[in-house]
Amino acid sequence: MKQLWLFNQINSDLQRVEKELHRFVETDFPVLEESAVHLLDAGGKRLRPAFALLAGKFYGYPLEKLLPVAMSLELIHMATLVHDDVVDDSKTRRGRPTVKAKWGNVVSVATGDYLLARSLDLIAKINHPKVSLILAEVSVEMSRGEIQQIKASFDVKQNLKQYYYRIKRKTALLIEASCKLGAIVSDAPRRQVWALGGYGHAIGMAFQIVDDVLDVTAEASQLGKPVGGDLSQGIMTMPMIIALQRSSQKERLSYLLGKEDKTELEVREAIQLIKDSGAIDESMRCVDLYIRKAKSYLQELPNVPTRKALADLAQFIRDRKF
Repeated sequence: MKQLWLFNQINSDLQRVEKELHRFVETDFPVLEESAVHLLDAGGKRLRPAFALLAGKFYGYPLEKLLPVAMSLELIHMATLVHDDVVDDSKTRRGRPTVKAKWGNVVSVATGDYLLARSLDLIAKINHPKVSLILAEVSVEMSRGEIQQIKASFDVKQNLKQYYYRIKRKTALLIEASCKLGAIVSDAPRRQVWALGGYGHAIGMAFQIVDDVLDVTAEASQLGKPVGGDLSQGIMTMPMIIALQRSSQKERLSYLLGKEDKTELEVREAIQLIKDSGAIDESMRCVDLYIRKAKSYLQELPNVPTRKALADLAQFIRDRKF
């Protein structure tokens, strides 16, 4: 797990989340346990558990209530990653072979299903109607976002409204839920639950747009997966949509983005056309709007060190390179 200095307040508890996750995915089926542990050991920023723990920091930090929430959020997230790698035919994630690459589609789908089932075990033990309702609703919407993305593959006529619909469901809703649930199980006032949810939603939107920018600007060694993956898979992202509006070579770019079997040379050409159009700067201006919005919600919360940590985390999400 890649620890961030921004998590200094909760690092020991994040390590406990990690330890409990490893214990929780143990099973009598060796291949299933191996694949789940492989995914866990690939690391990640563990943002969703961190958001839940930080939200609870404002309200007495009832760790034993927060732990199962943090774990269930990460299990749901991990399950979606495994399933995404099957859909996208991804070979690497975070610099390591995916479960799909090591064990194939059948084991990958079974692993994702197993992780989802284990998250349900935890949710049942939490025994809080709002927690189960929110996570159920979010899971349904995440599935809708995934289906929408699959249906819209290689469709160069997509607009930003459709893009926002997808990233809200694929990314923002689970981060929003992480912040809200950490507050809810800590008995936060209703107004502050709303504020933390608004912060999480804005952060989630910014996070995904930055991810989409990094797909065309980052170094593969930093990103942990091949650059241009969205281009190859036909996923239309904000930089692509804006570039199609602004590029001086719209027809060429439209052809490249709509082509299903691009060569590596064509991917590189499309990336250069996107960069030349000014779409990266425009996308980052949109990120900045979301980051400012996220920070504005924090003004509703108690002025304690955790509030500054959340503000710093918002800035990290904007400036990150991986």
